[in-house]
Amino acid sequence: MSRTTSIYDTSNAAEIAQMAATKGLIETGAFFHGNRWSYGTSSNYSVVLSHDPVRILITASGRDKSKLSSGDFVVVDDTGSPIDPKYPKPSAETLLHVVAAKDAGAGAILHTHSIWGTLLSDLYADKKGFKIEGFEMLKGLAGINTHASSKWIEIFENTQYIPDLATVVRERLLDPINPLKHGYLIRGHGLYTWGRDLDEARRHIEIFEFLFELYGRRLSIH
Repeated sequence: MSRTTSIYDTSNAAEIAQMAATKGLIETGAFFHGNRWSYGTSSNYSVVLSHDPVRILITASGRDKSKLSSGDFVVVDDTGSPIDPKYPKPSAETLLHVVAAKDAGAGAILHTHSIWGTLLSDLYADKKGFKIEGFEMLKGLAGINTHASSKWIEIFENTQYIPDLATVVRERLLDPINPLKHGYLIRGHGLYTWGRDLDEARRHIEIFEFLFELYGRRLSIH
């Protein structure tokens, strides 16, 4: 009997998953741009296609996030290198996605450059972060079940040499006592967050960006 092809074949399943991830990230870019979280060519987004081996679908460098297309993505390995030389150049911050996938078990990683996130990342950089507490919206972060919670927003210094920053972030993710969870800010730069899948990562962006604006506006009226 001849072998027939079905959507359950491994190759086809992988292709379908990549197409779905691409579609989801295109929609994410348009949504984030519409909310003023990703302007111009700023930001980068990814979905983890496989953890073993690591395969990450990530936005290519220098692409307008308001009008992404299927040609604006790259699949990279655990070194952040494209698996096919025909792919465009990946985001300069690809290694930050790699460490989140490998060391936080992330299924999707999202990075935004909002006004409020950037402002707070600079304002509190000398203190290495700031605390948000007592707000109902904190319950939108995975594992937080009550508004009577606090969330420390950690801030890392910005650098153009991403391998160094990726090493520092990795150390925090693997901290045996107090590991970095949910996300972080980079000084004068923006927010990185992740989730078990794209839906959770998008929710985390929405929660963080809401809280950042709330926190910033509260400061402005005090």
